[in-house]
Amino acid sequence: MKLTNRAANINRDPMTFGEKIYIPAIAKGLSITVGHIFKKKATVQYPEEKRPFSPVFRGLHVLNRDEEGRERCTACGLCALACPAEAITMEAAERKPGEEKMYREEKYAAKYEINMLRCIFCGLCEEACPKDAVYLSETVMPTNYTRASFIYKKDDLLIPHPHKQESK
Repeated sequence: MKLTNRAANINRDPMTFGEKIYIPAIAKGLSITVGHIFKKKATVQYPEEKRPFSPVFRGLHVLNRDEEGRERCTACGLCALACPAEAITMEAAERKPGEEKMYREEKYAAKYEINMLRCIFCGLCEEACPKDAVYLSETVMPTNYTRASFIYKKDDLLIPHPHKQESK
């Protein structure tokens, strides 16, 4: 009695003369090779041509600011908890008097780092953030030679201050 219906019968008949000299198999393989020569190439010549990305492509992380230029991140840590690769580390600090124009809430992220070598670009940090402070842009991650350059600090991730941009 069979356990599954996946068993296949194997043909054990002796090979014919044509099969023994392998010429039909070689001709079939050559026909496939010649057919691929005339097909469109899948390779993209990168610096000259840019590859089209999917509309749901997730690239580099960005820390967002609000309309007044204050940081949205309140150091709640939900993005770090949601990250399956444990690529995000943060330290919270309390806002001091006079820093109301820099931070939205009483708490802010004094240290915010993302190790891009560990990141799997899943987007769970973006979904977990209640303040819409973290989002994944459509920018492709640049290449580099050192491991330390792939650990992005808060200054690397923050978008530029809108009011400081206008005054330049």
